[in-house]
Amino acid sequence: MPVELKGSCHCGAVKFTVESSTPVPYQLCVCSICRKVGGVGGSINLGALSSTLKIEGKENISVYKAILDRGTPKESVASSERNFCNKCSAMLWLYDESWPELLHPFASAIDSELESPEKLVVVKTNSKPDYVRLPEGPKSLHKNYGSDSIEGWHKKNGKFVE
Repeated sequence: MPVELKGSCHCGAVKFTVESSTPVPYQLCVCSICRKVGGVGGSINLGALSSTLKIEGKENISVYKAILDRGTPKESVASSERNFCNKCSAMLWLYDESWPELLHPFASAIDSELESPEKLVVVKTNSKPDYVRLPEGPKSLHKNYGSDSIEGWHKKNGKFVE
């Protein structure tokens, strides 16, 4: 049975629960979007089943659709929706209608205890400025994305919860 994750924003205006088969926060994204909306260090997303999402304070949620390739001829609006608290700006989860069964809670919004990965996977280092320092400890670095999906990594590392 998947794990229930409990989460909230910083000010407490939004609380939520969602079930996850992929609850280990192993992948840090340092792309410009994740750094600007999640903080200088980037963000870590988990996987969850969107049909299990329960929300208190839904009226306090706003959605941001990121601009991809800002300032270039390829500029476009992302299909993904970053849900955040419109009172304190805390990022809560990412949803993309391309994968309607999935939801990607930001690990920073999760109040439940999360298992620490043995090795961190850092993605999108091709857009990380030099001043951004990566966390200490074992890690693998990827200029773009790693070879595994969130589900694939969890299955390969024996962390997938059925």
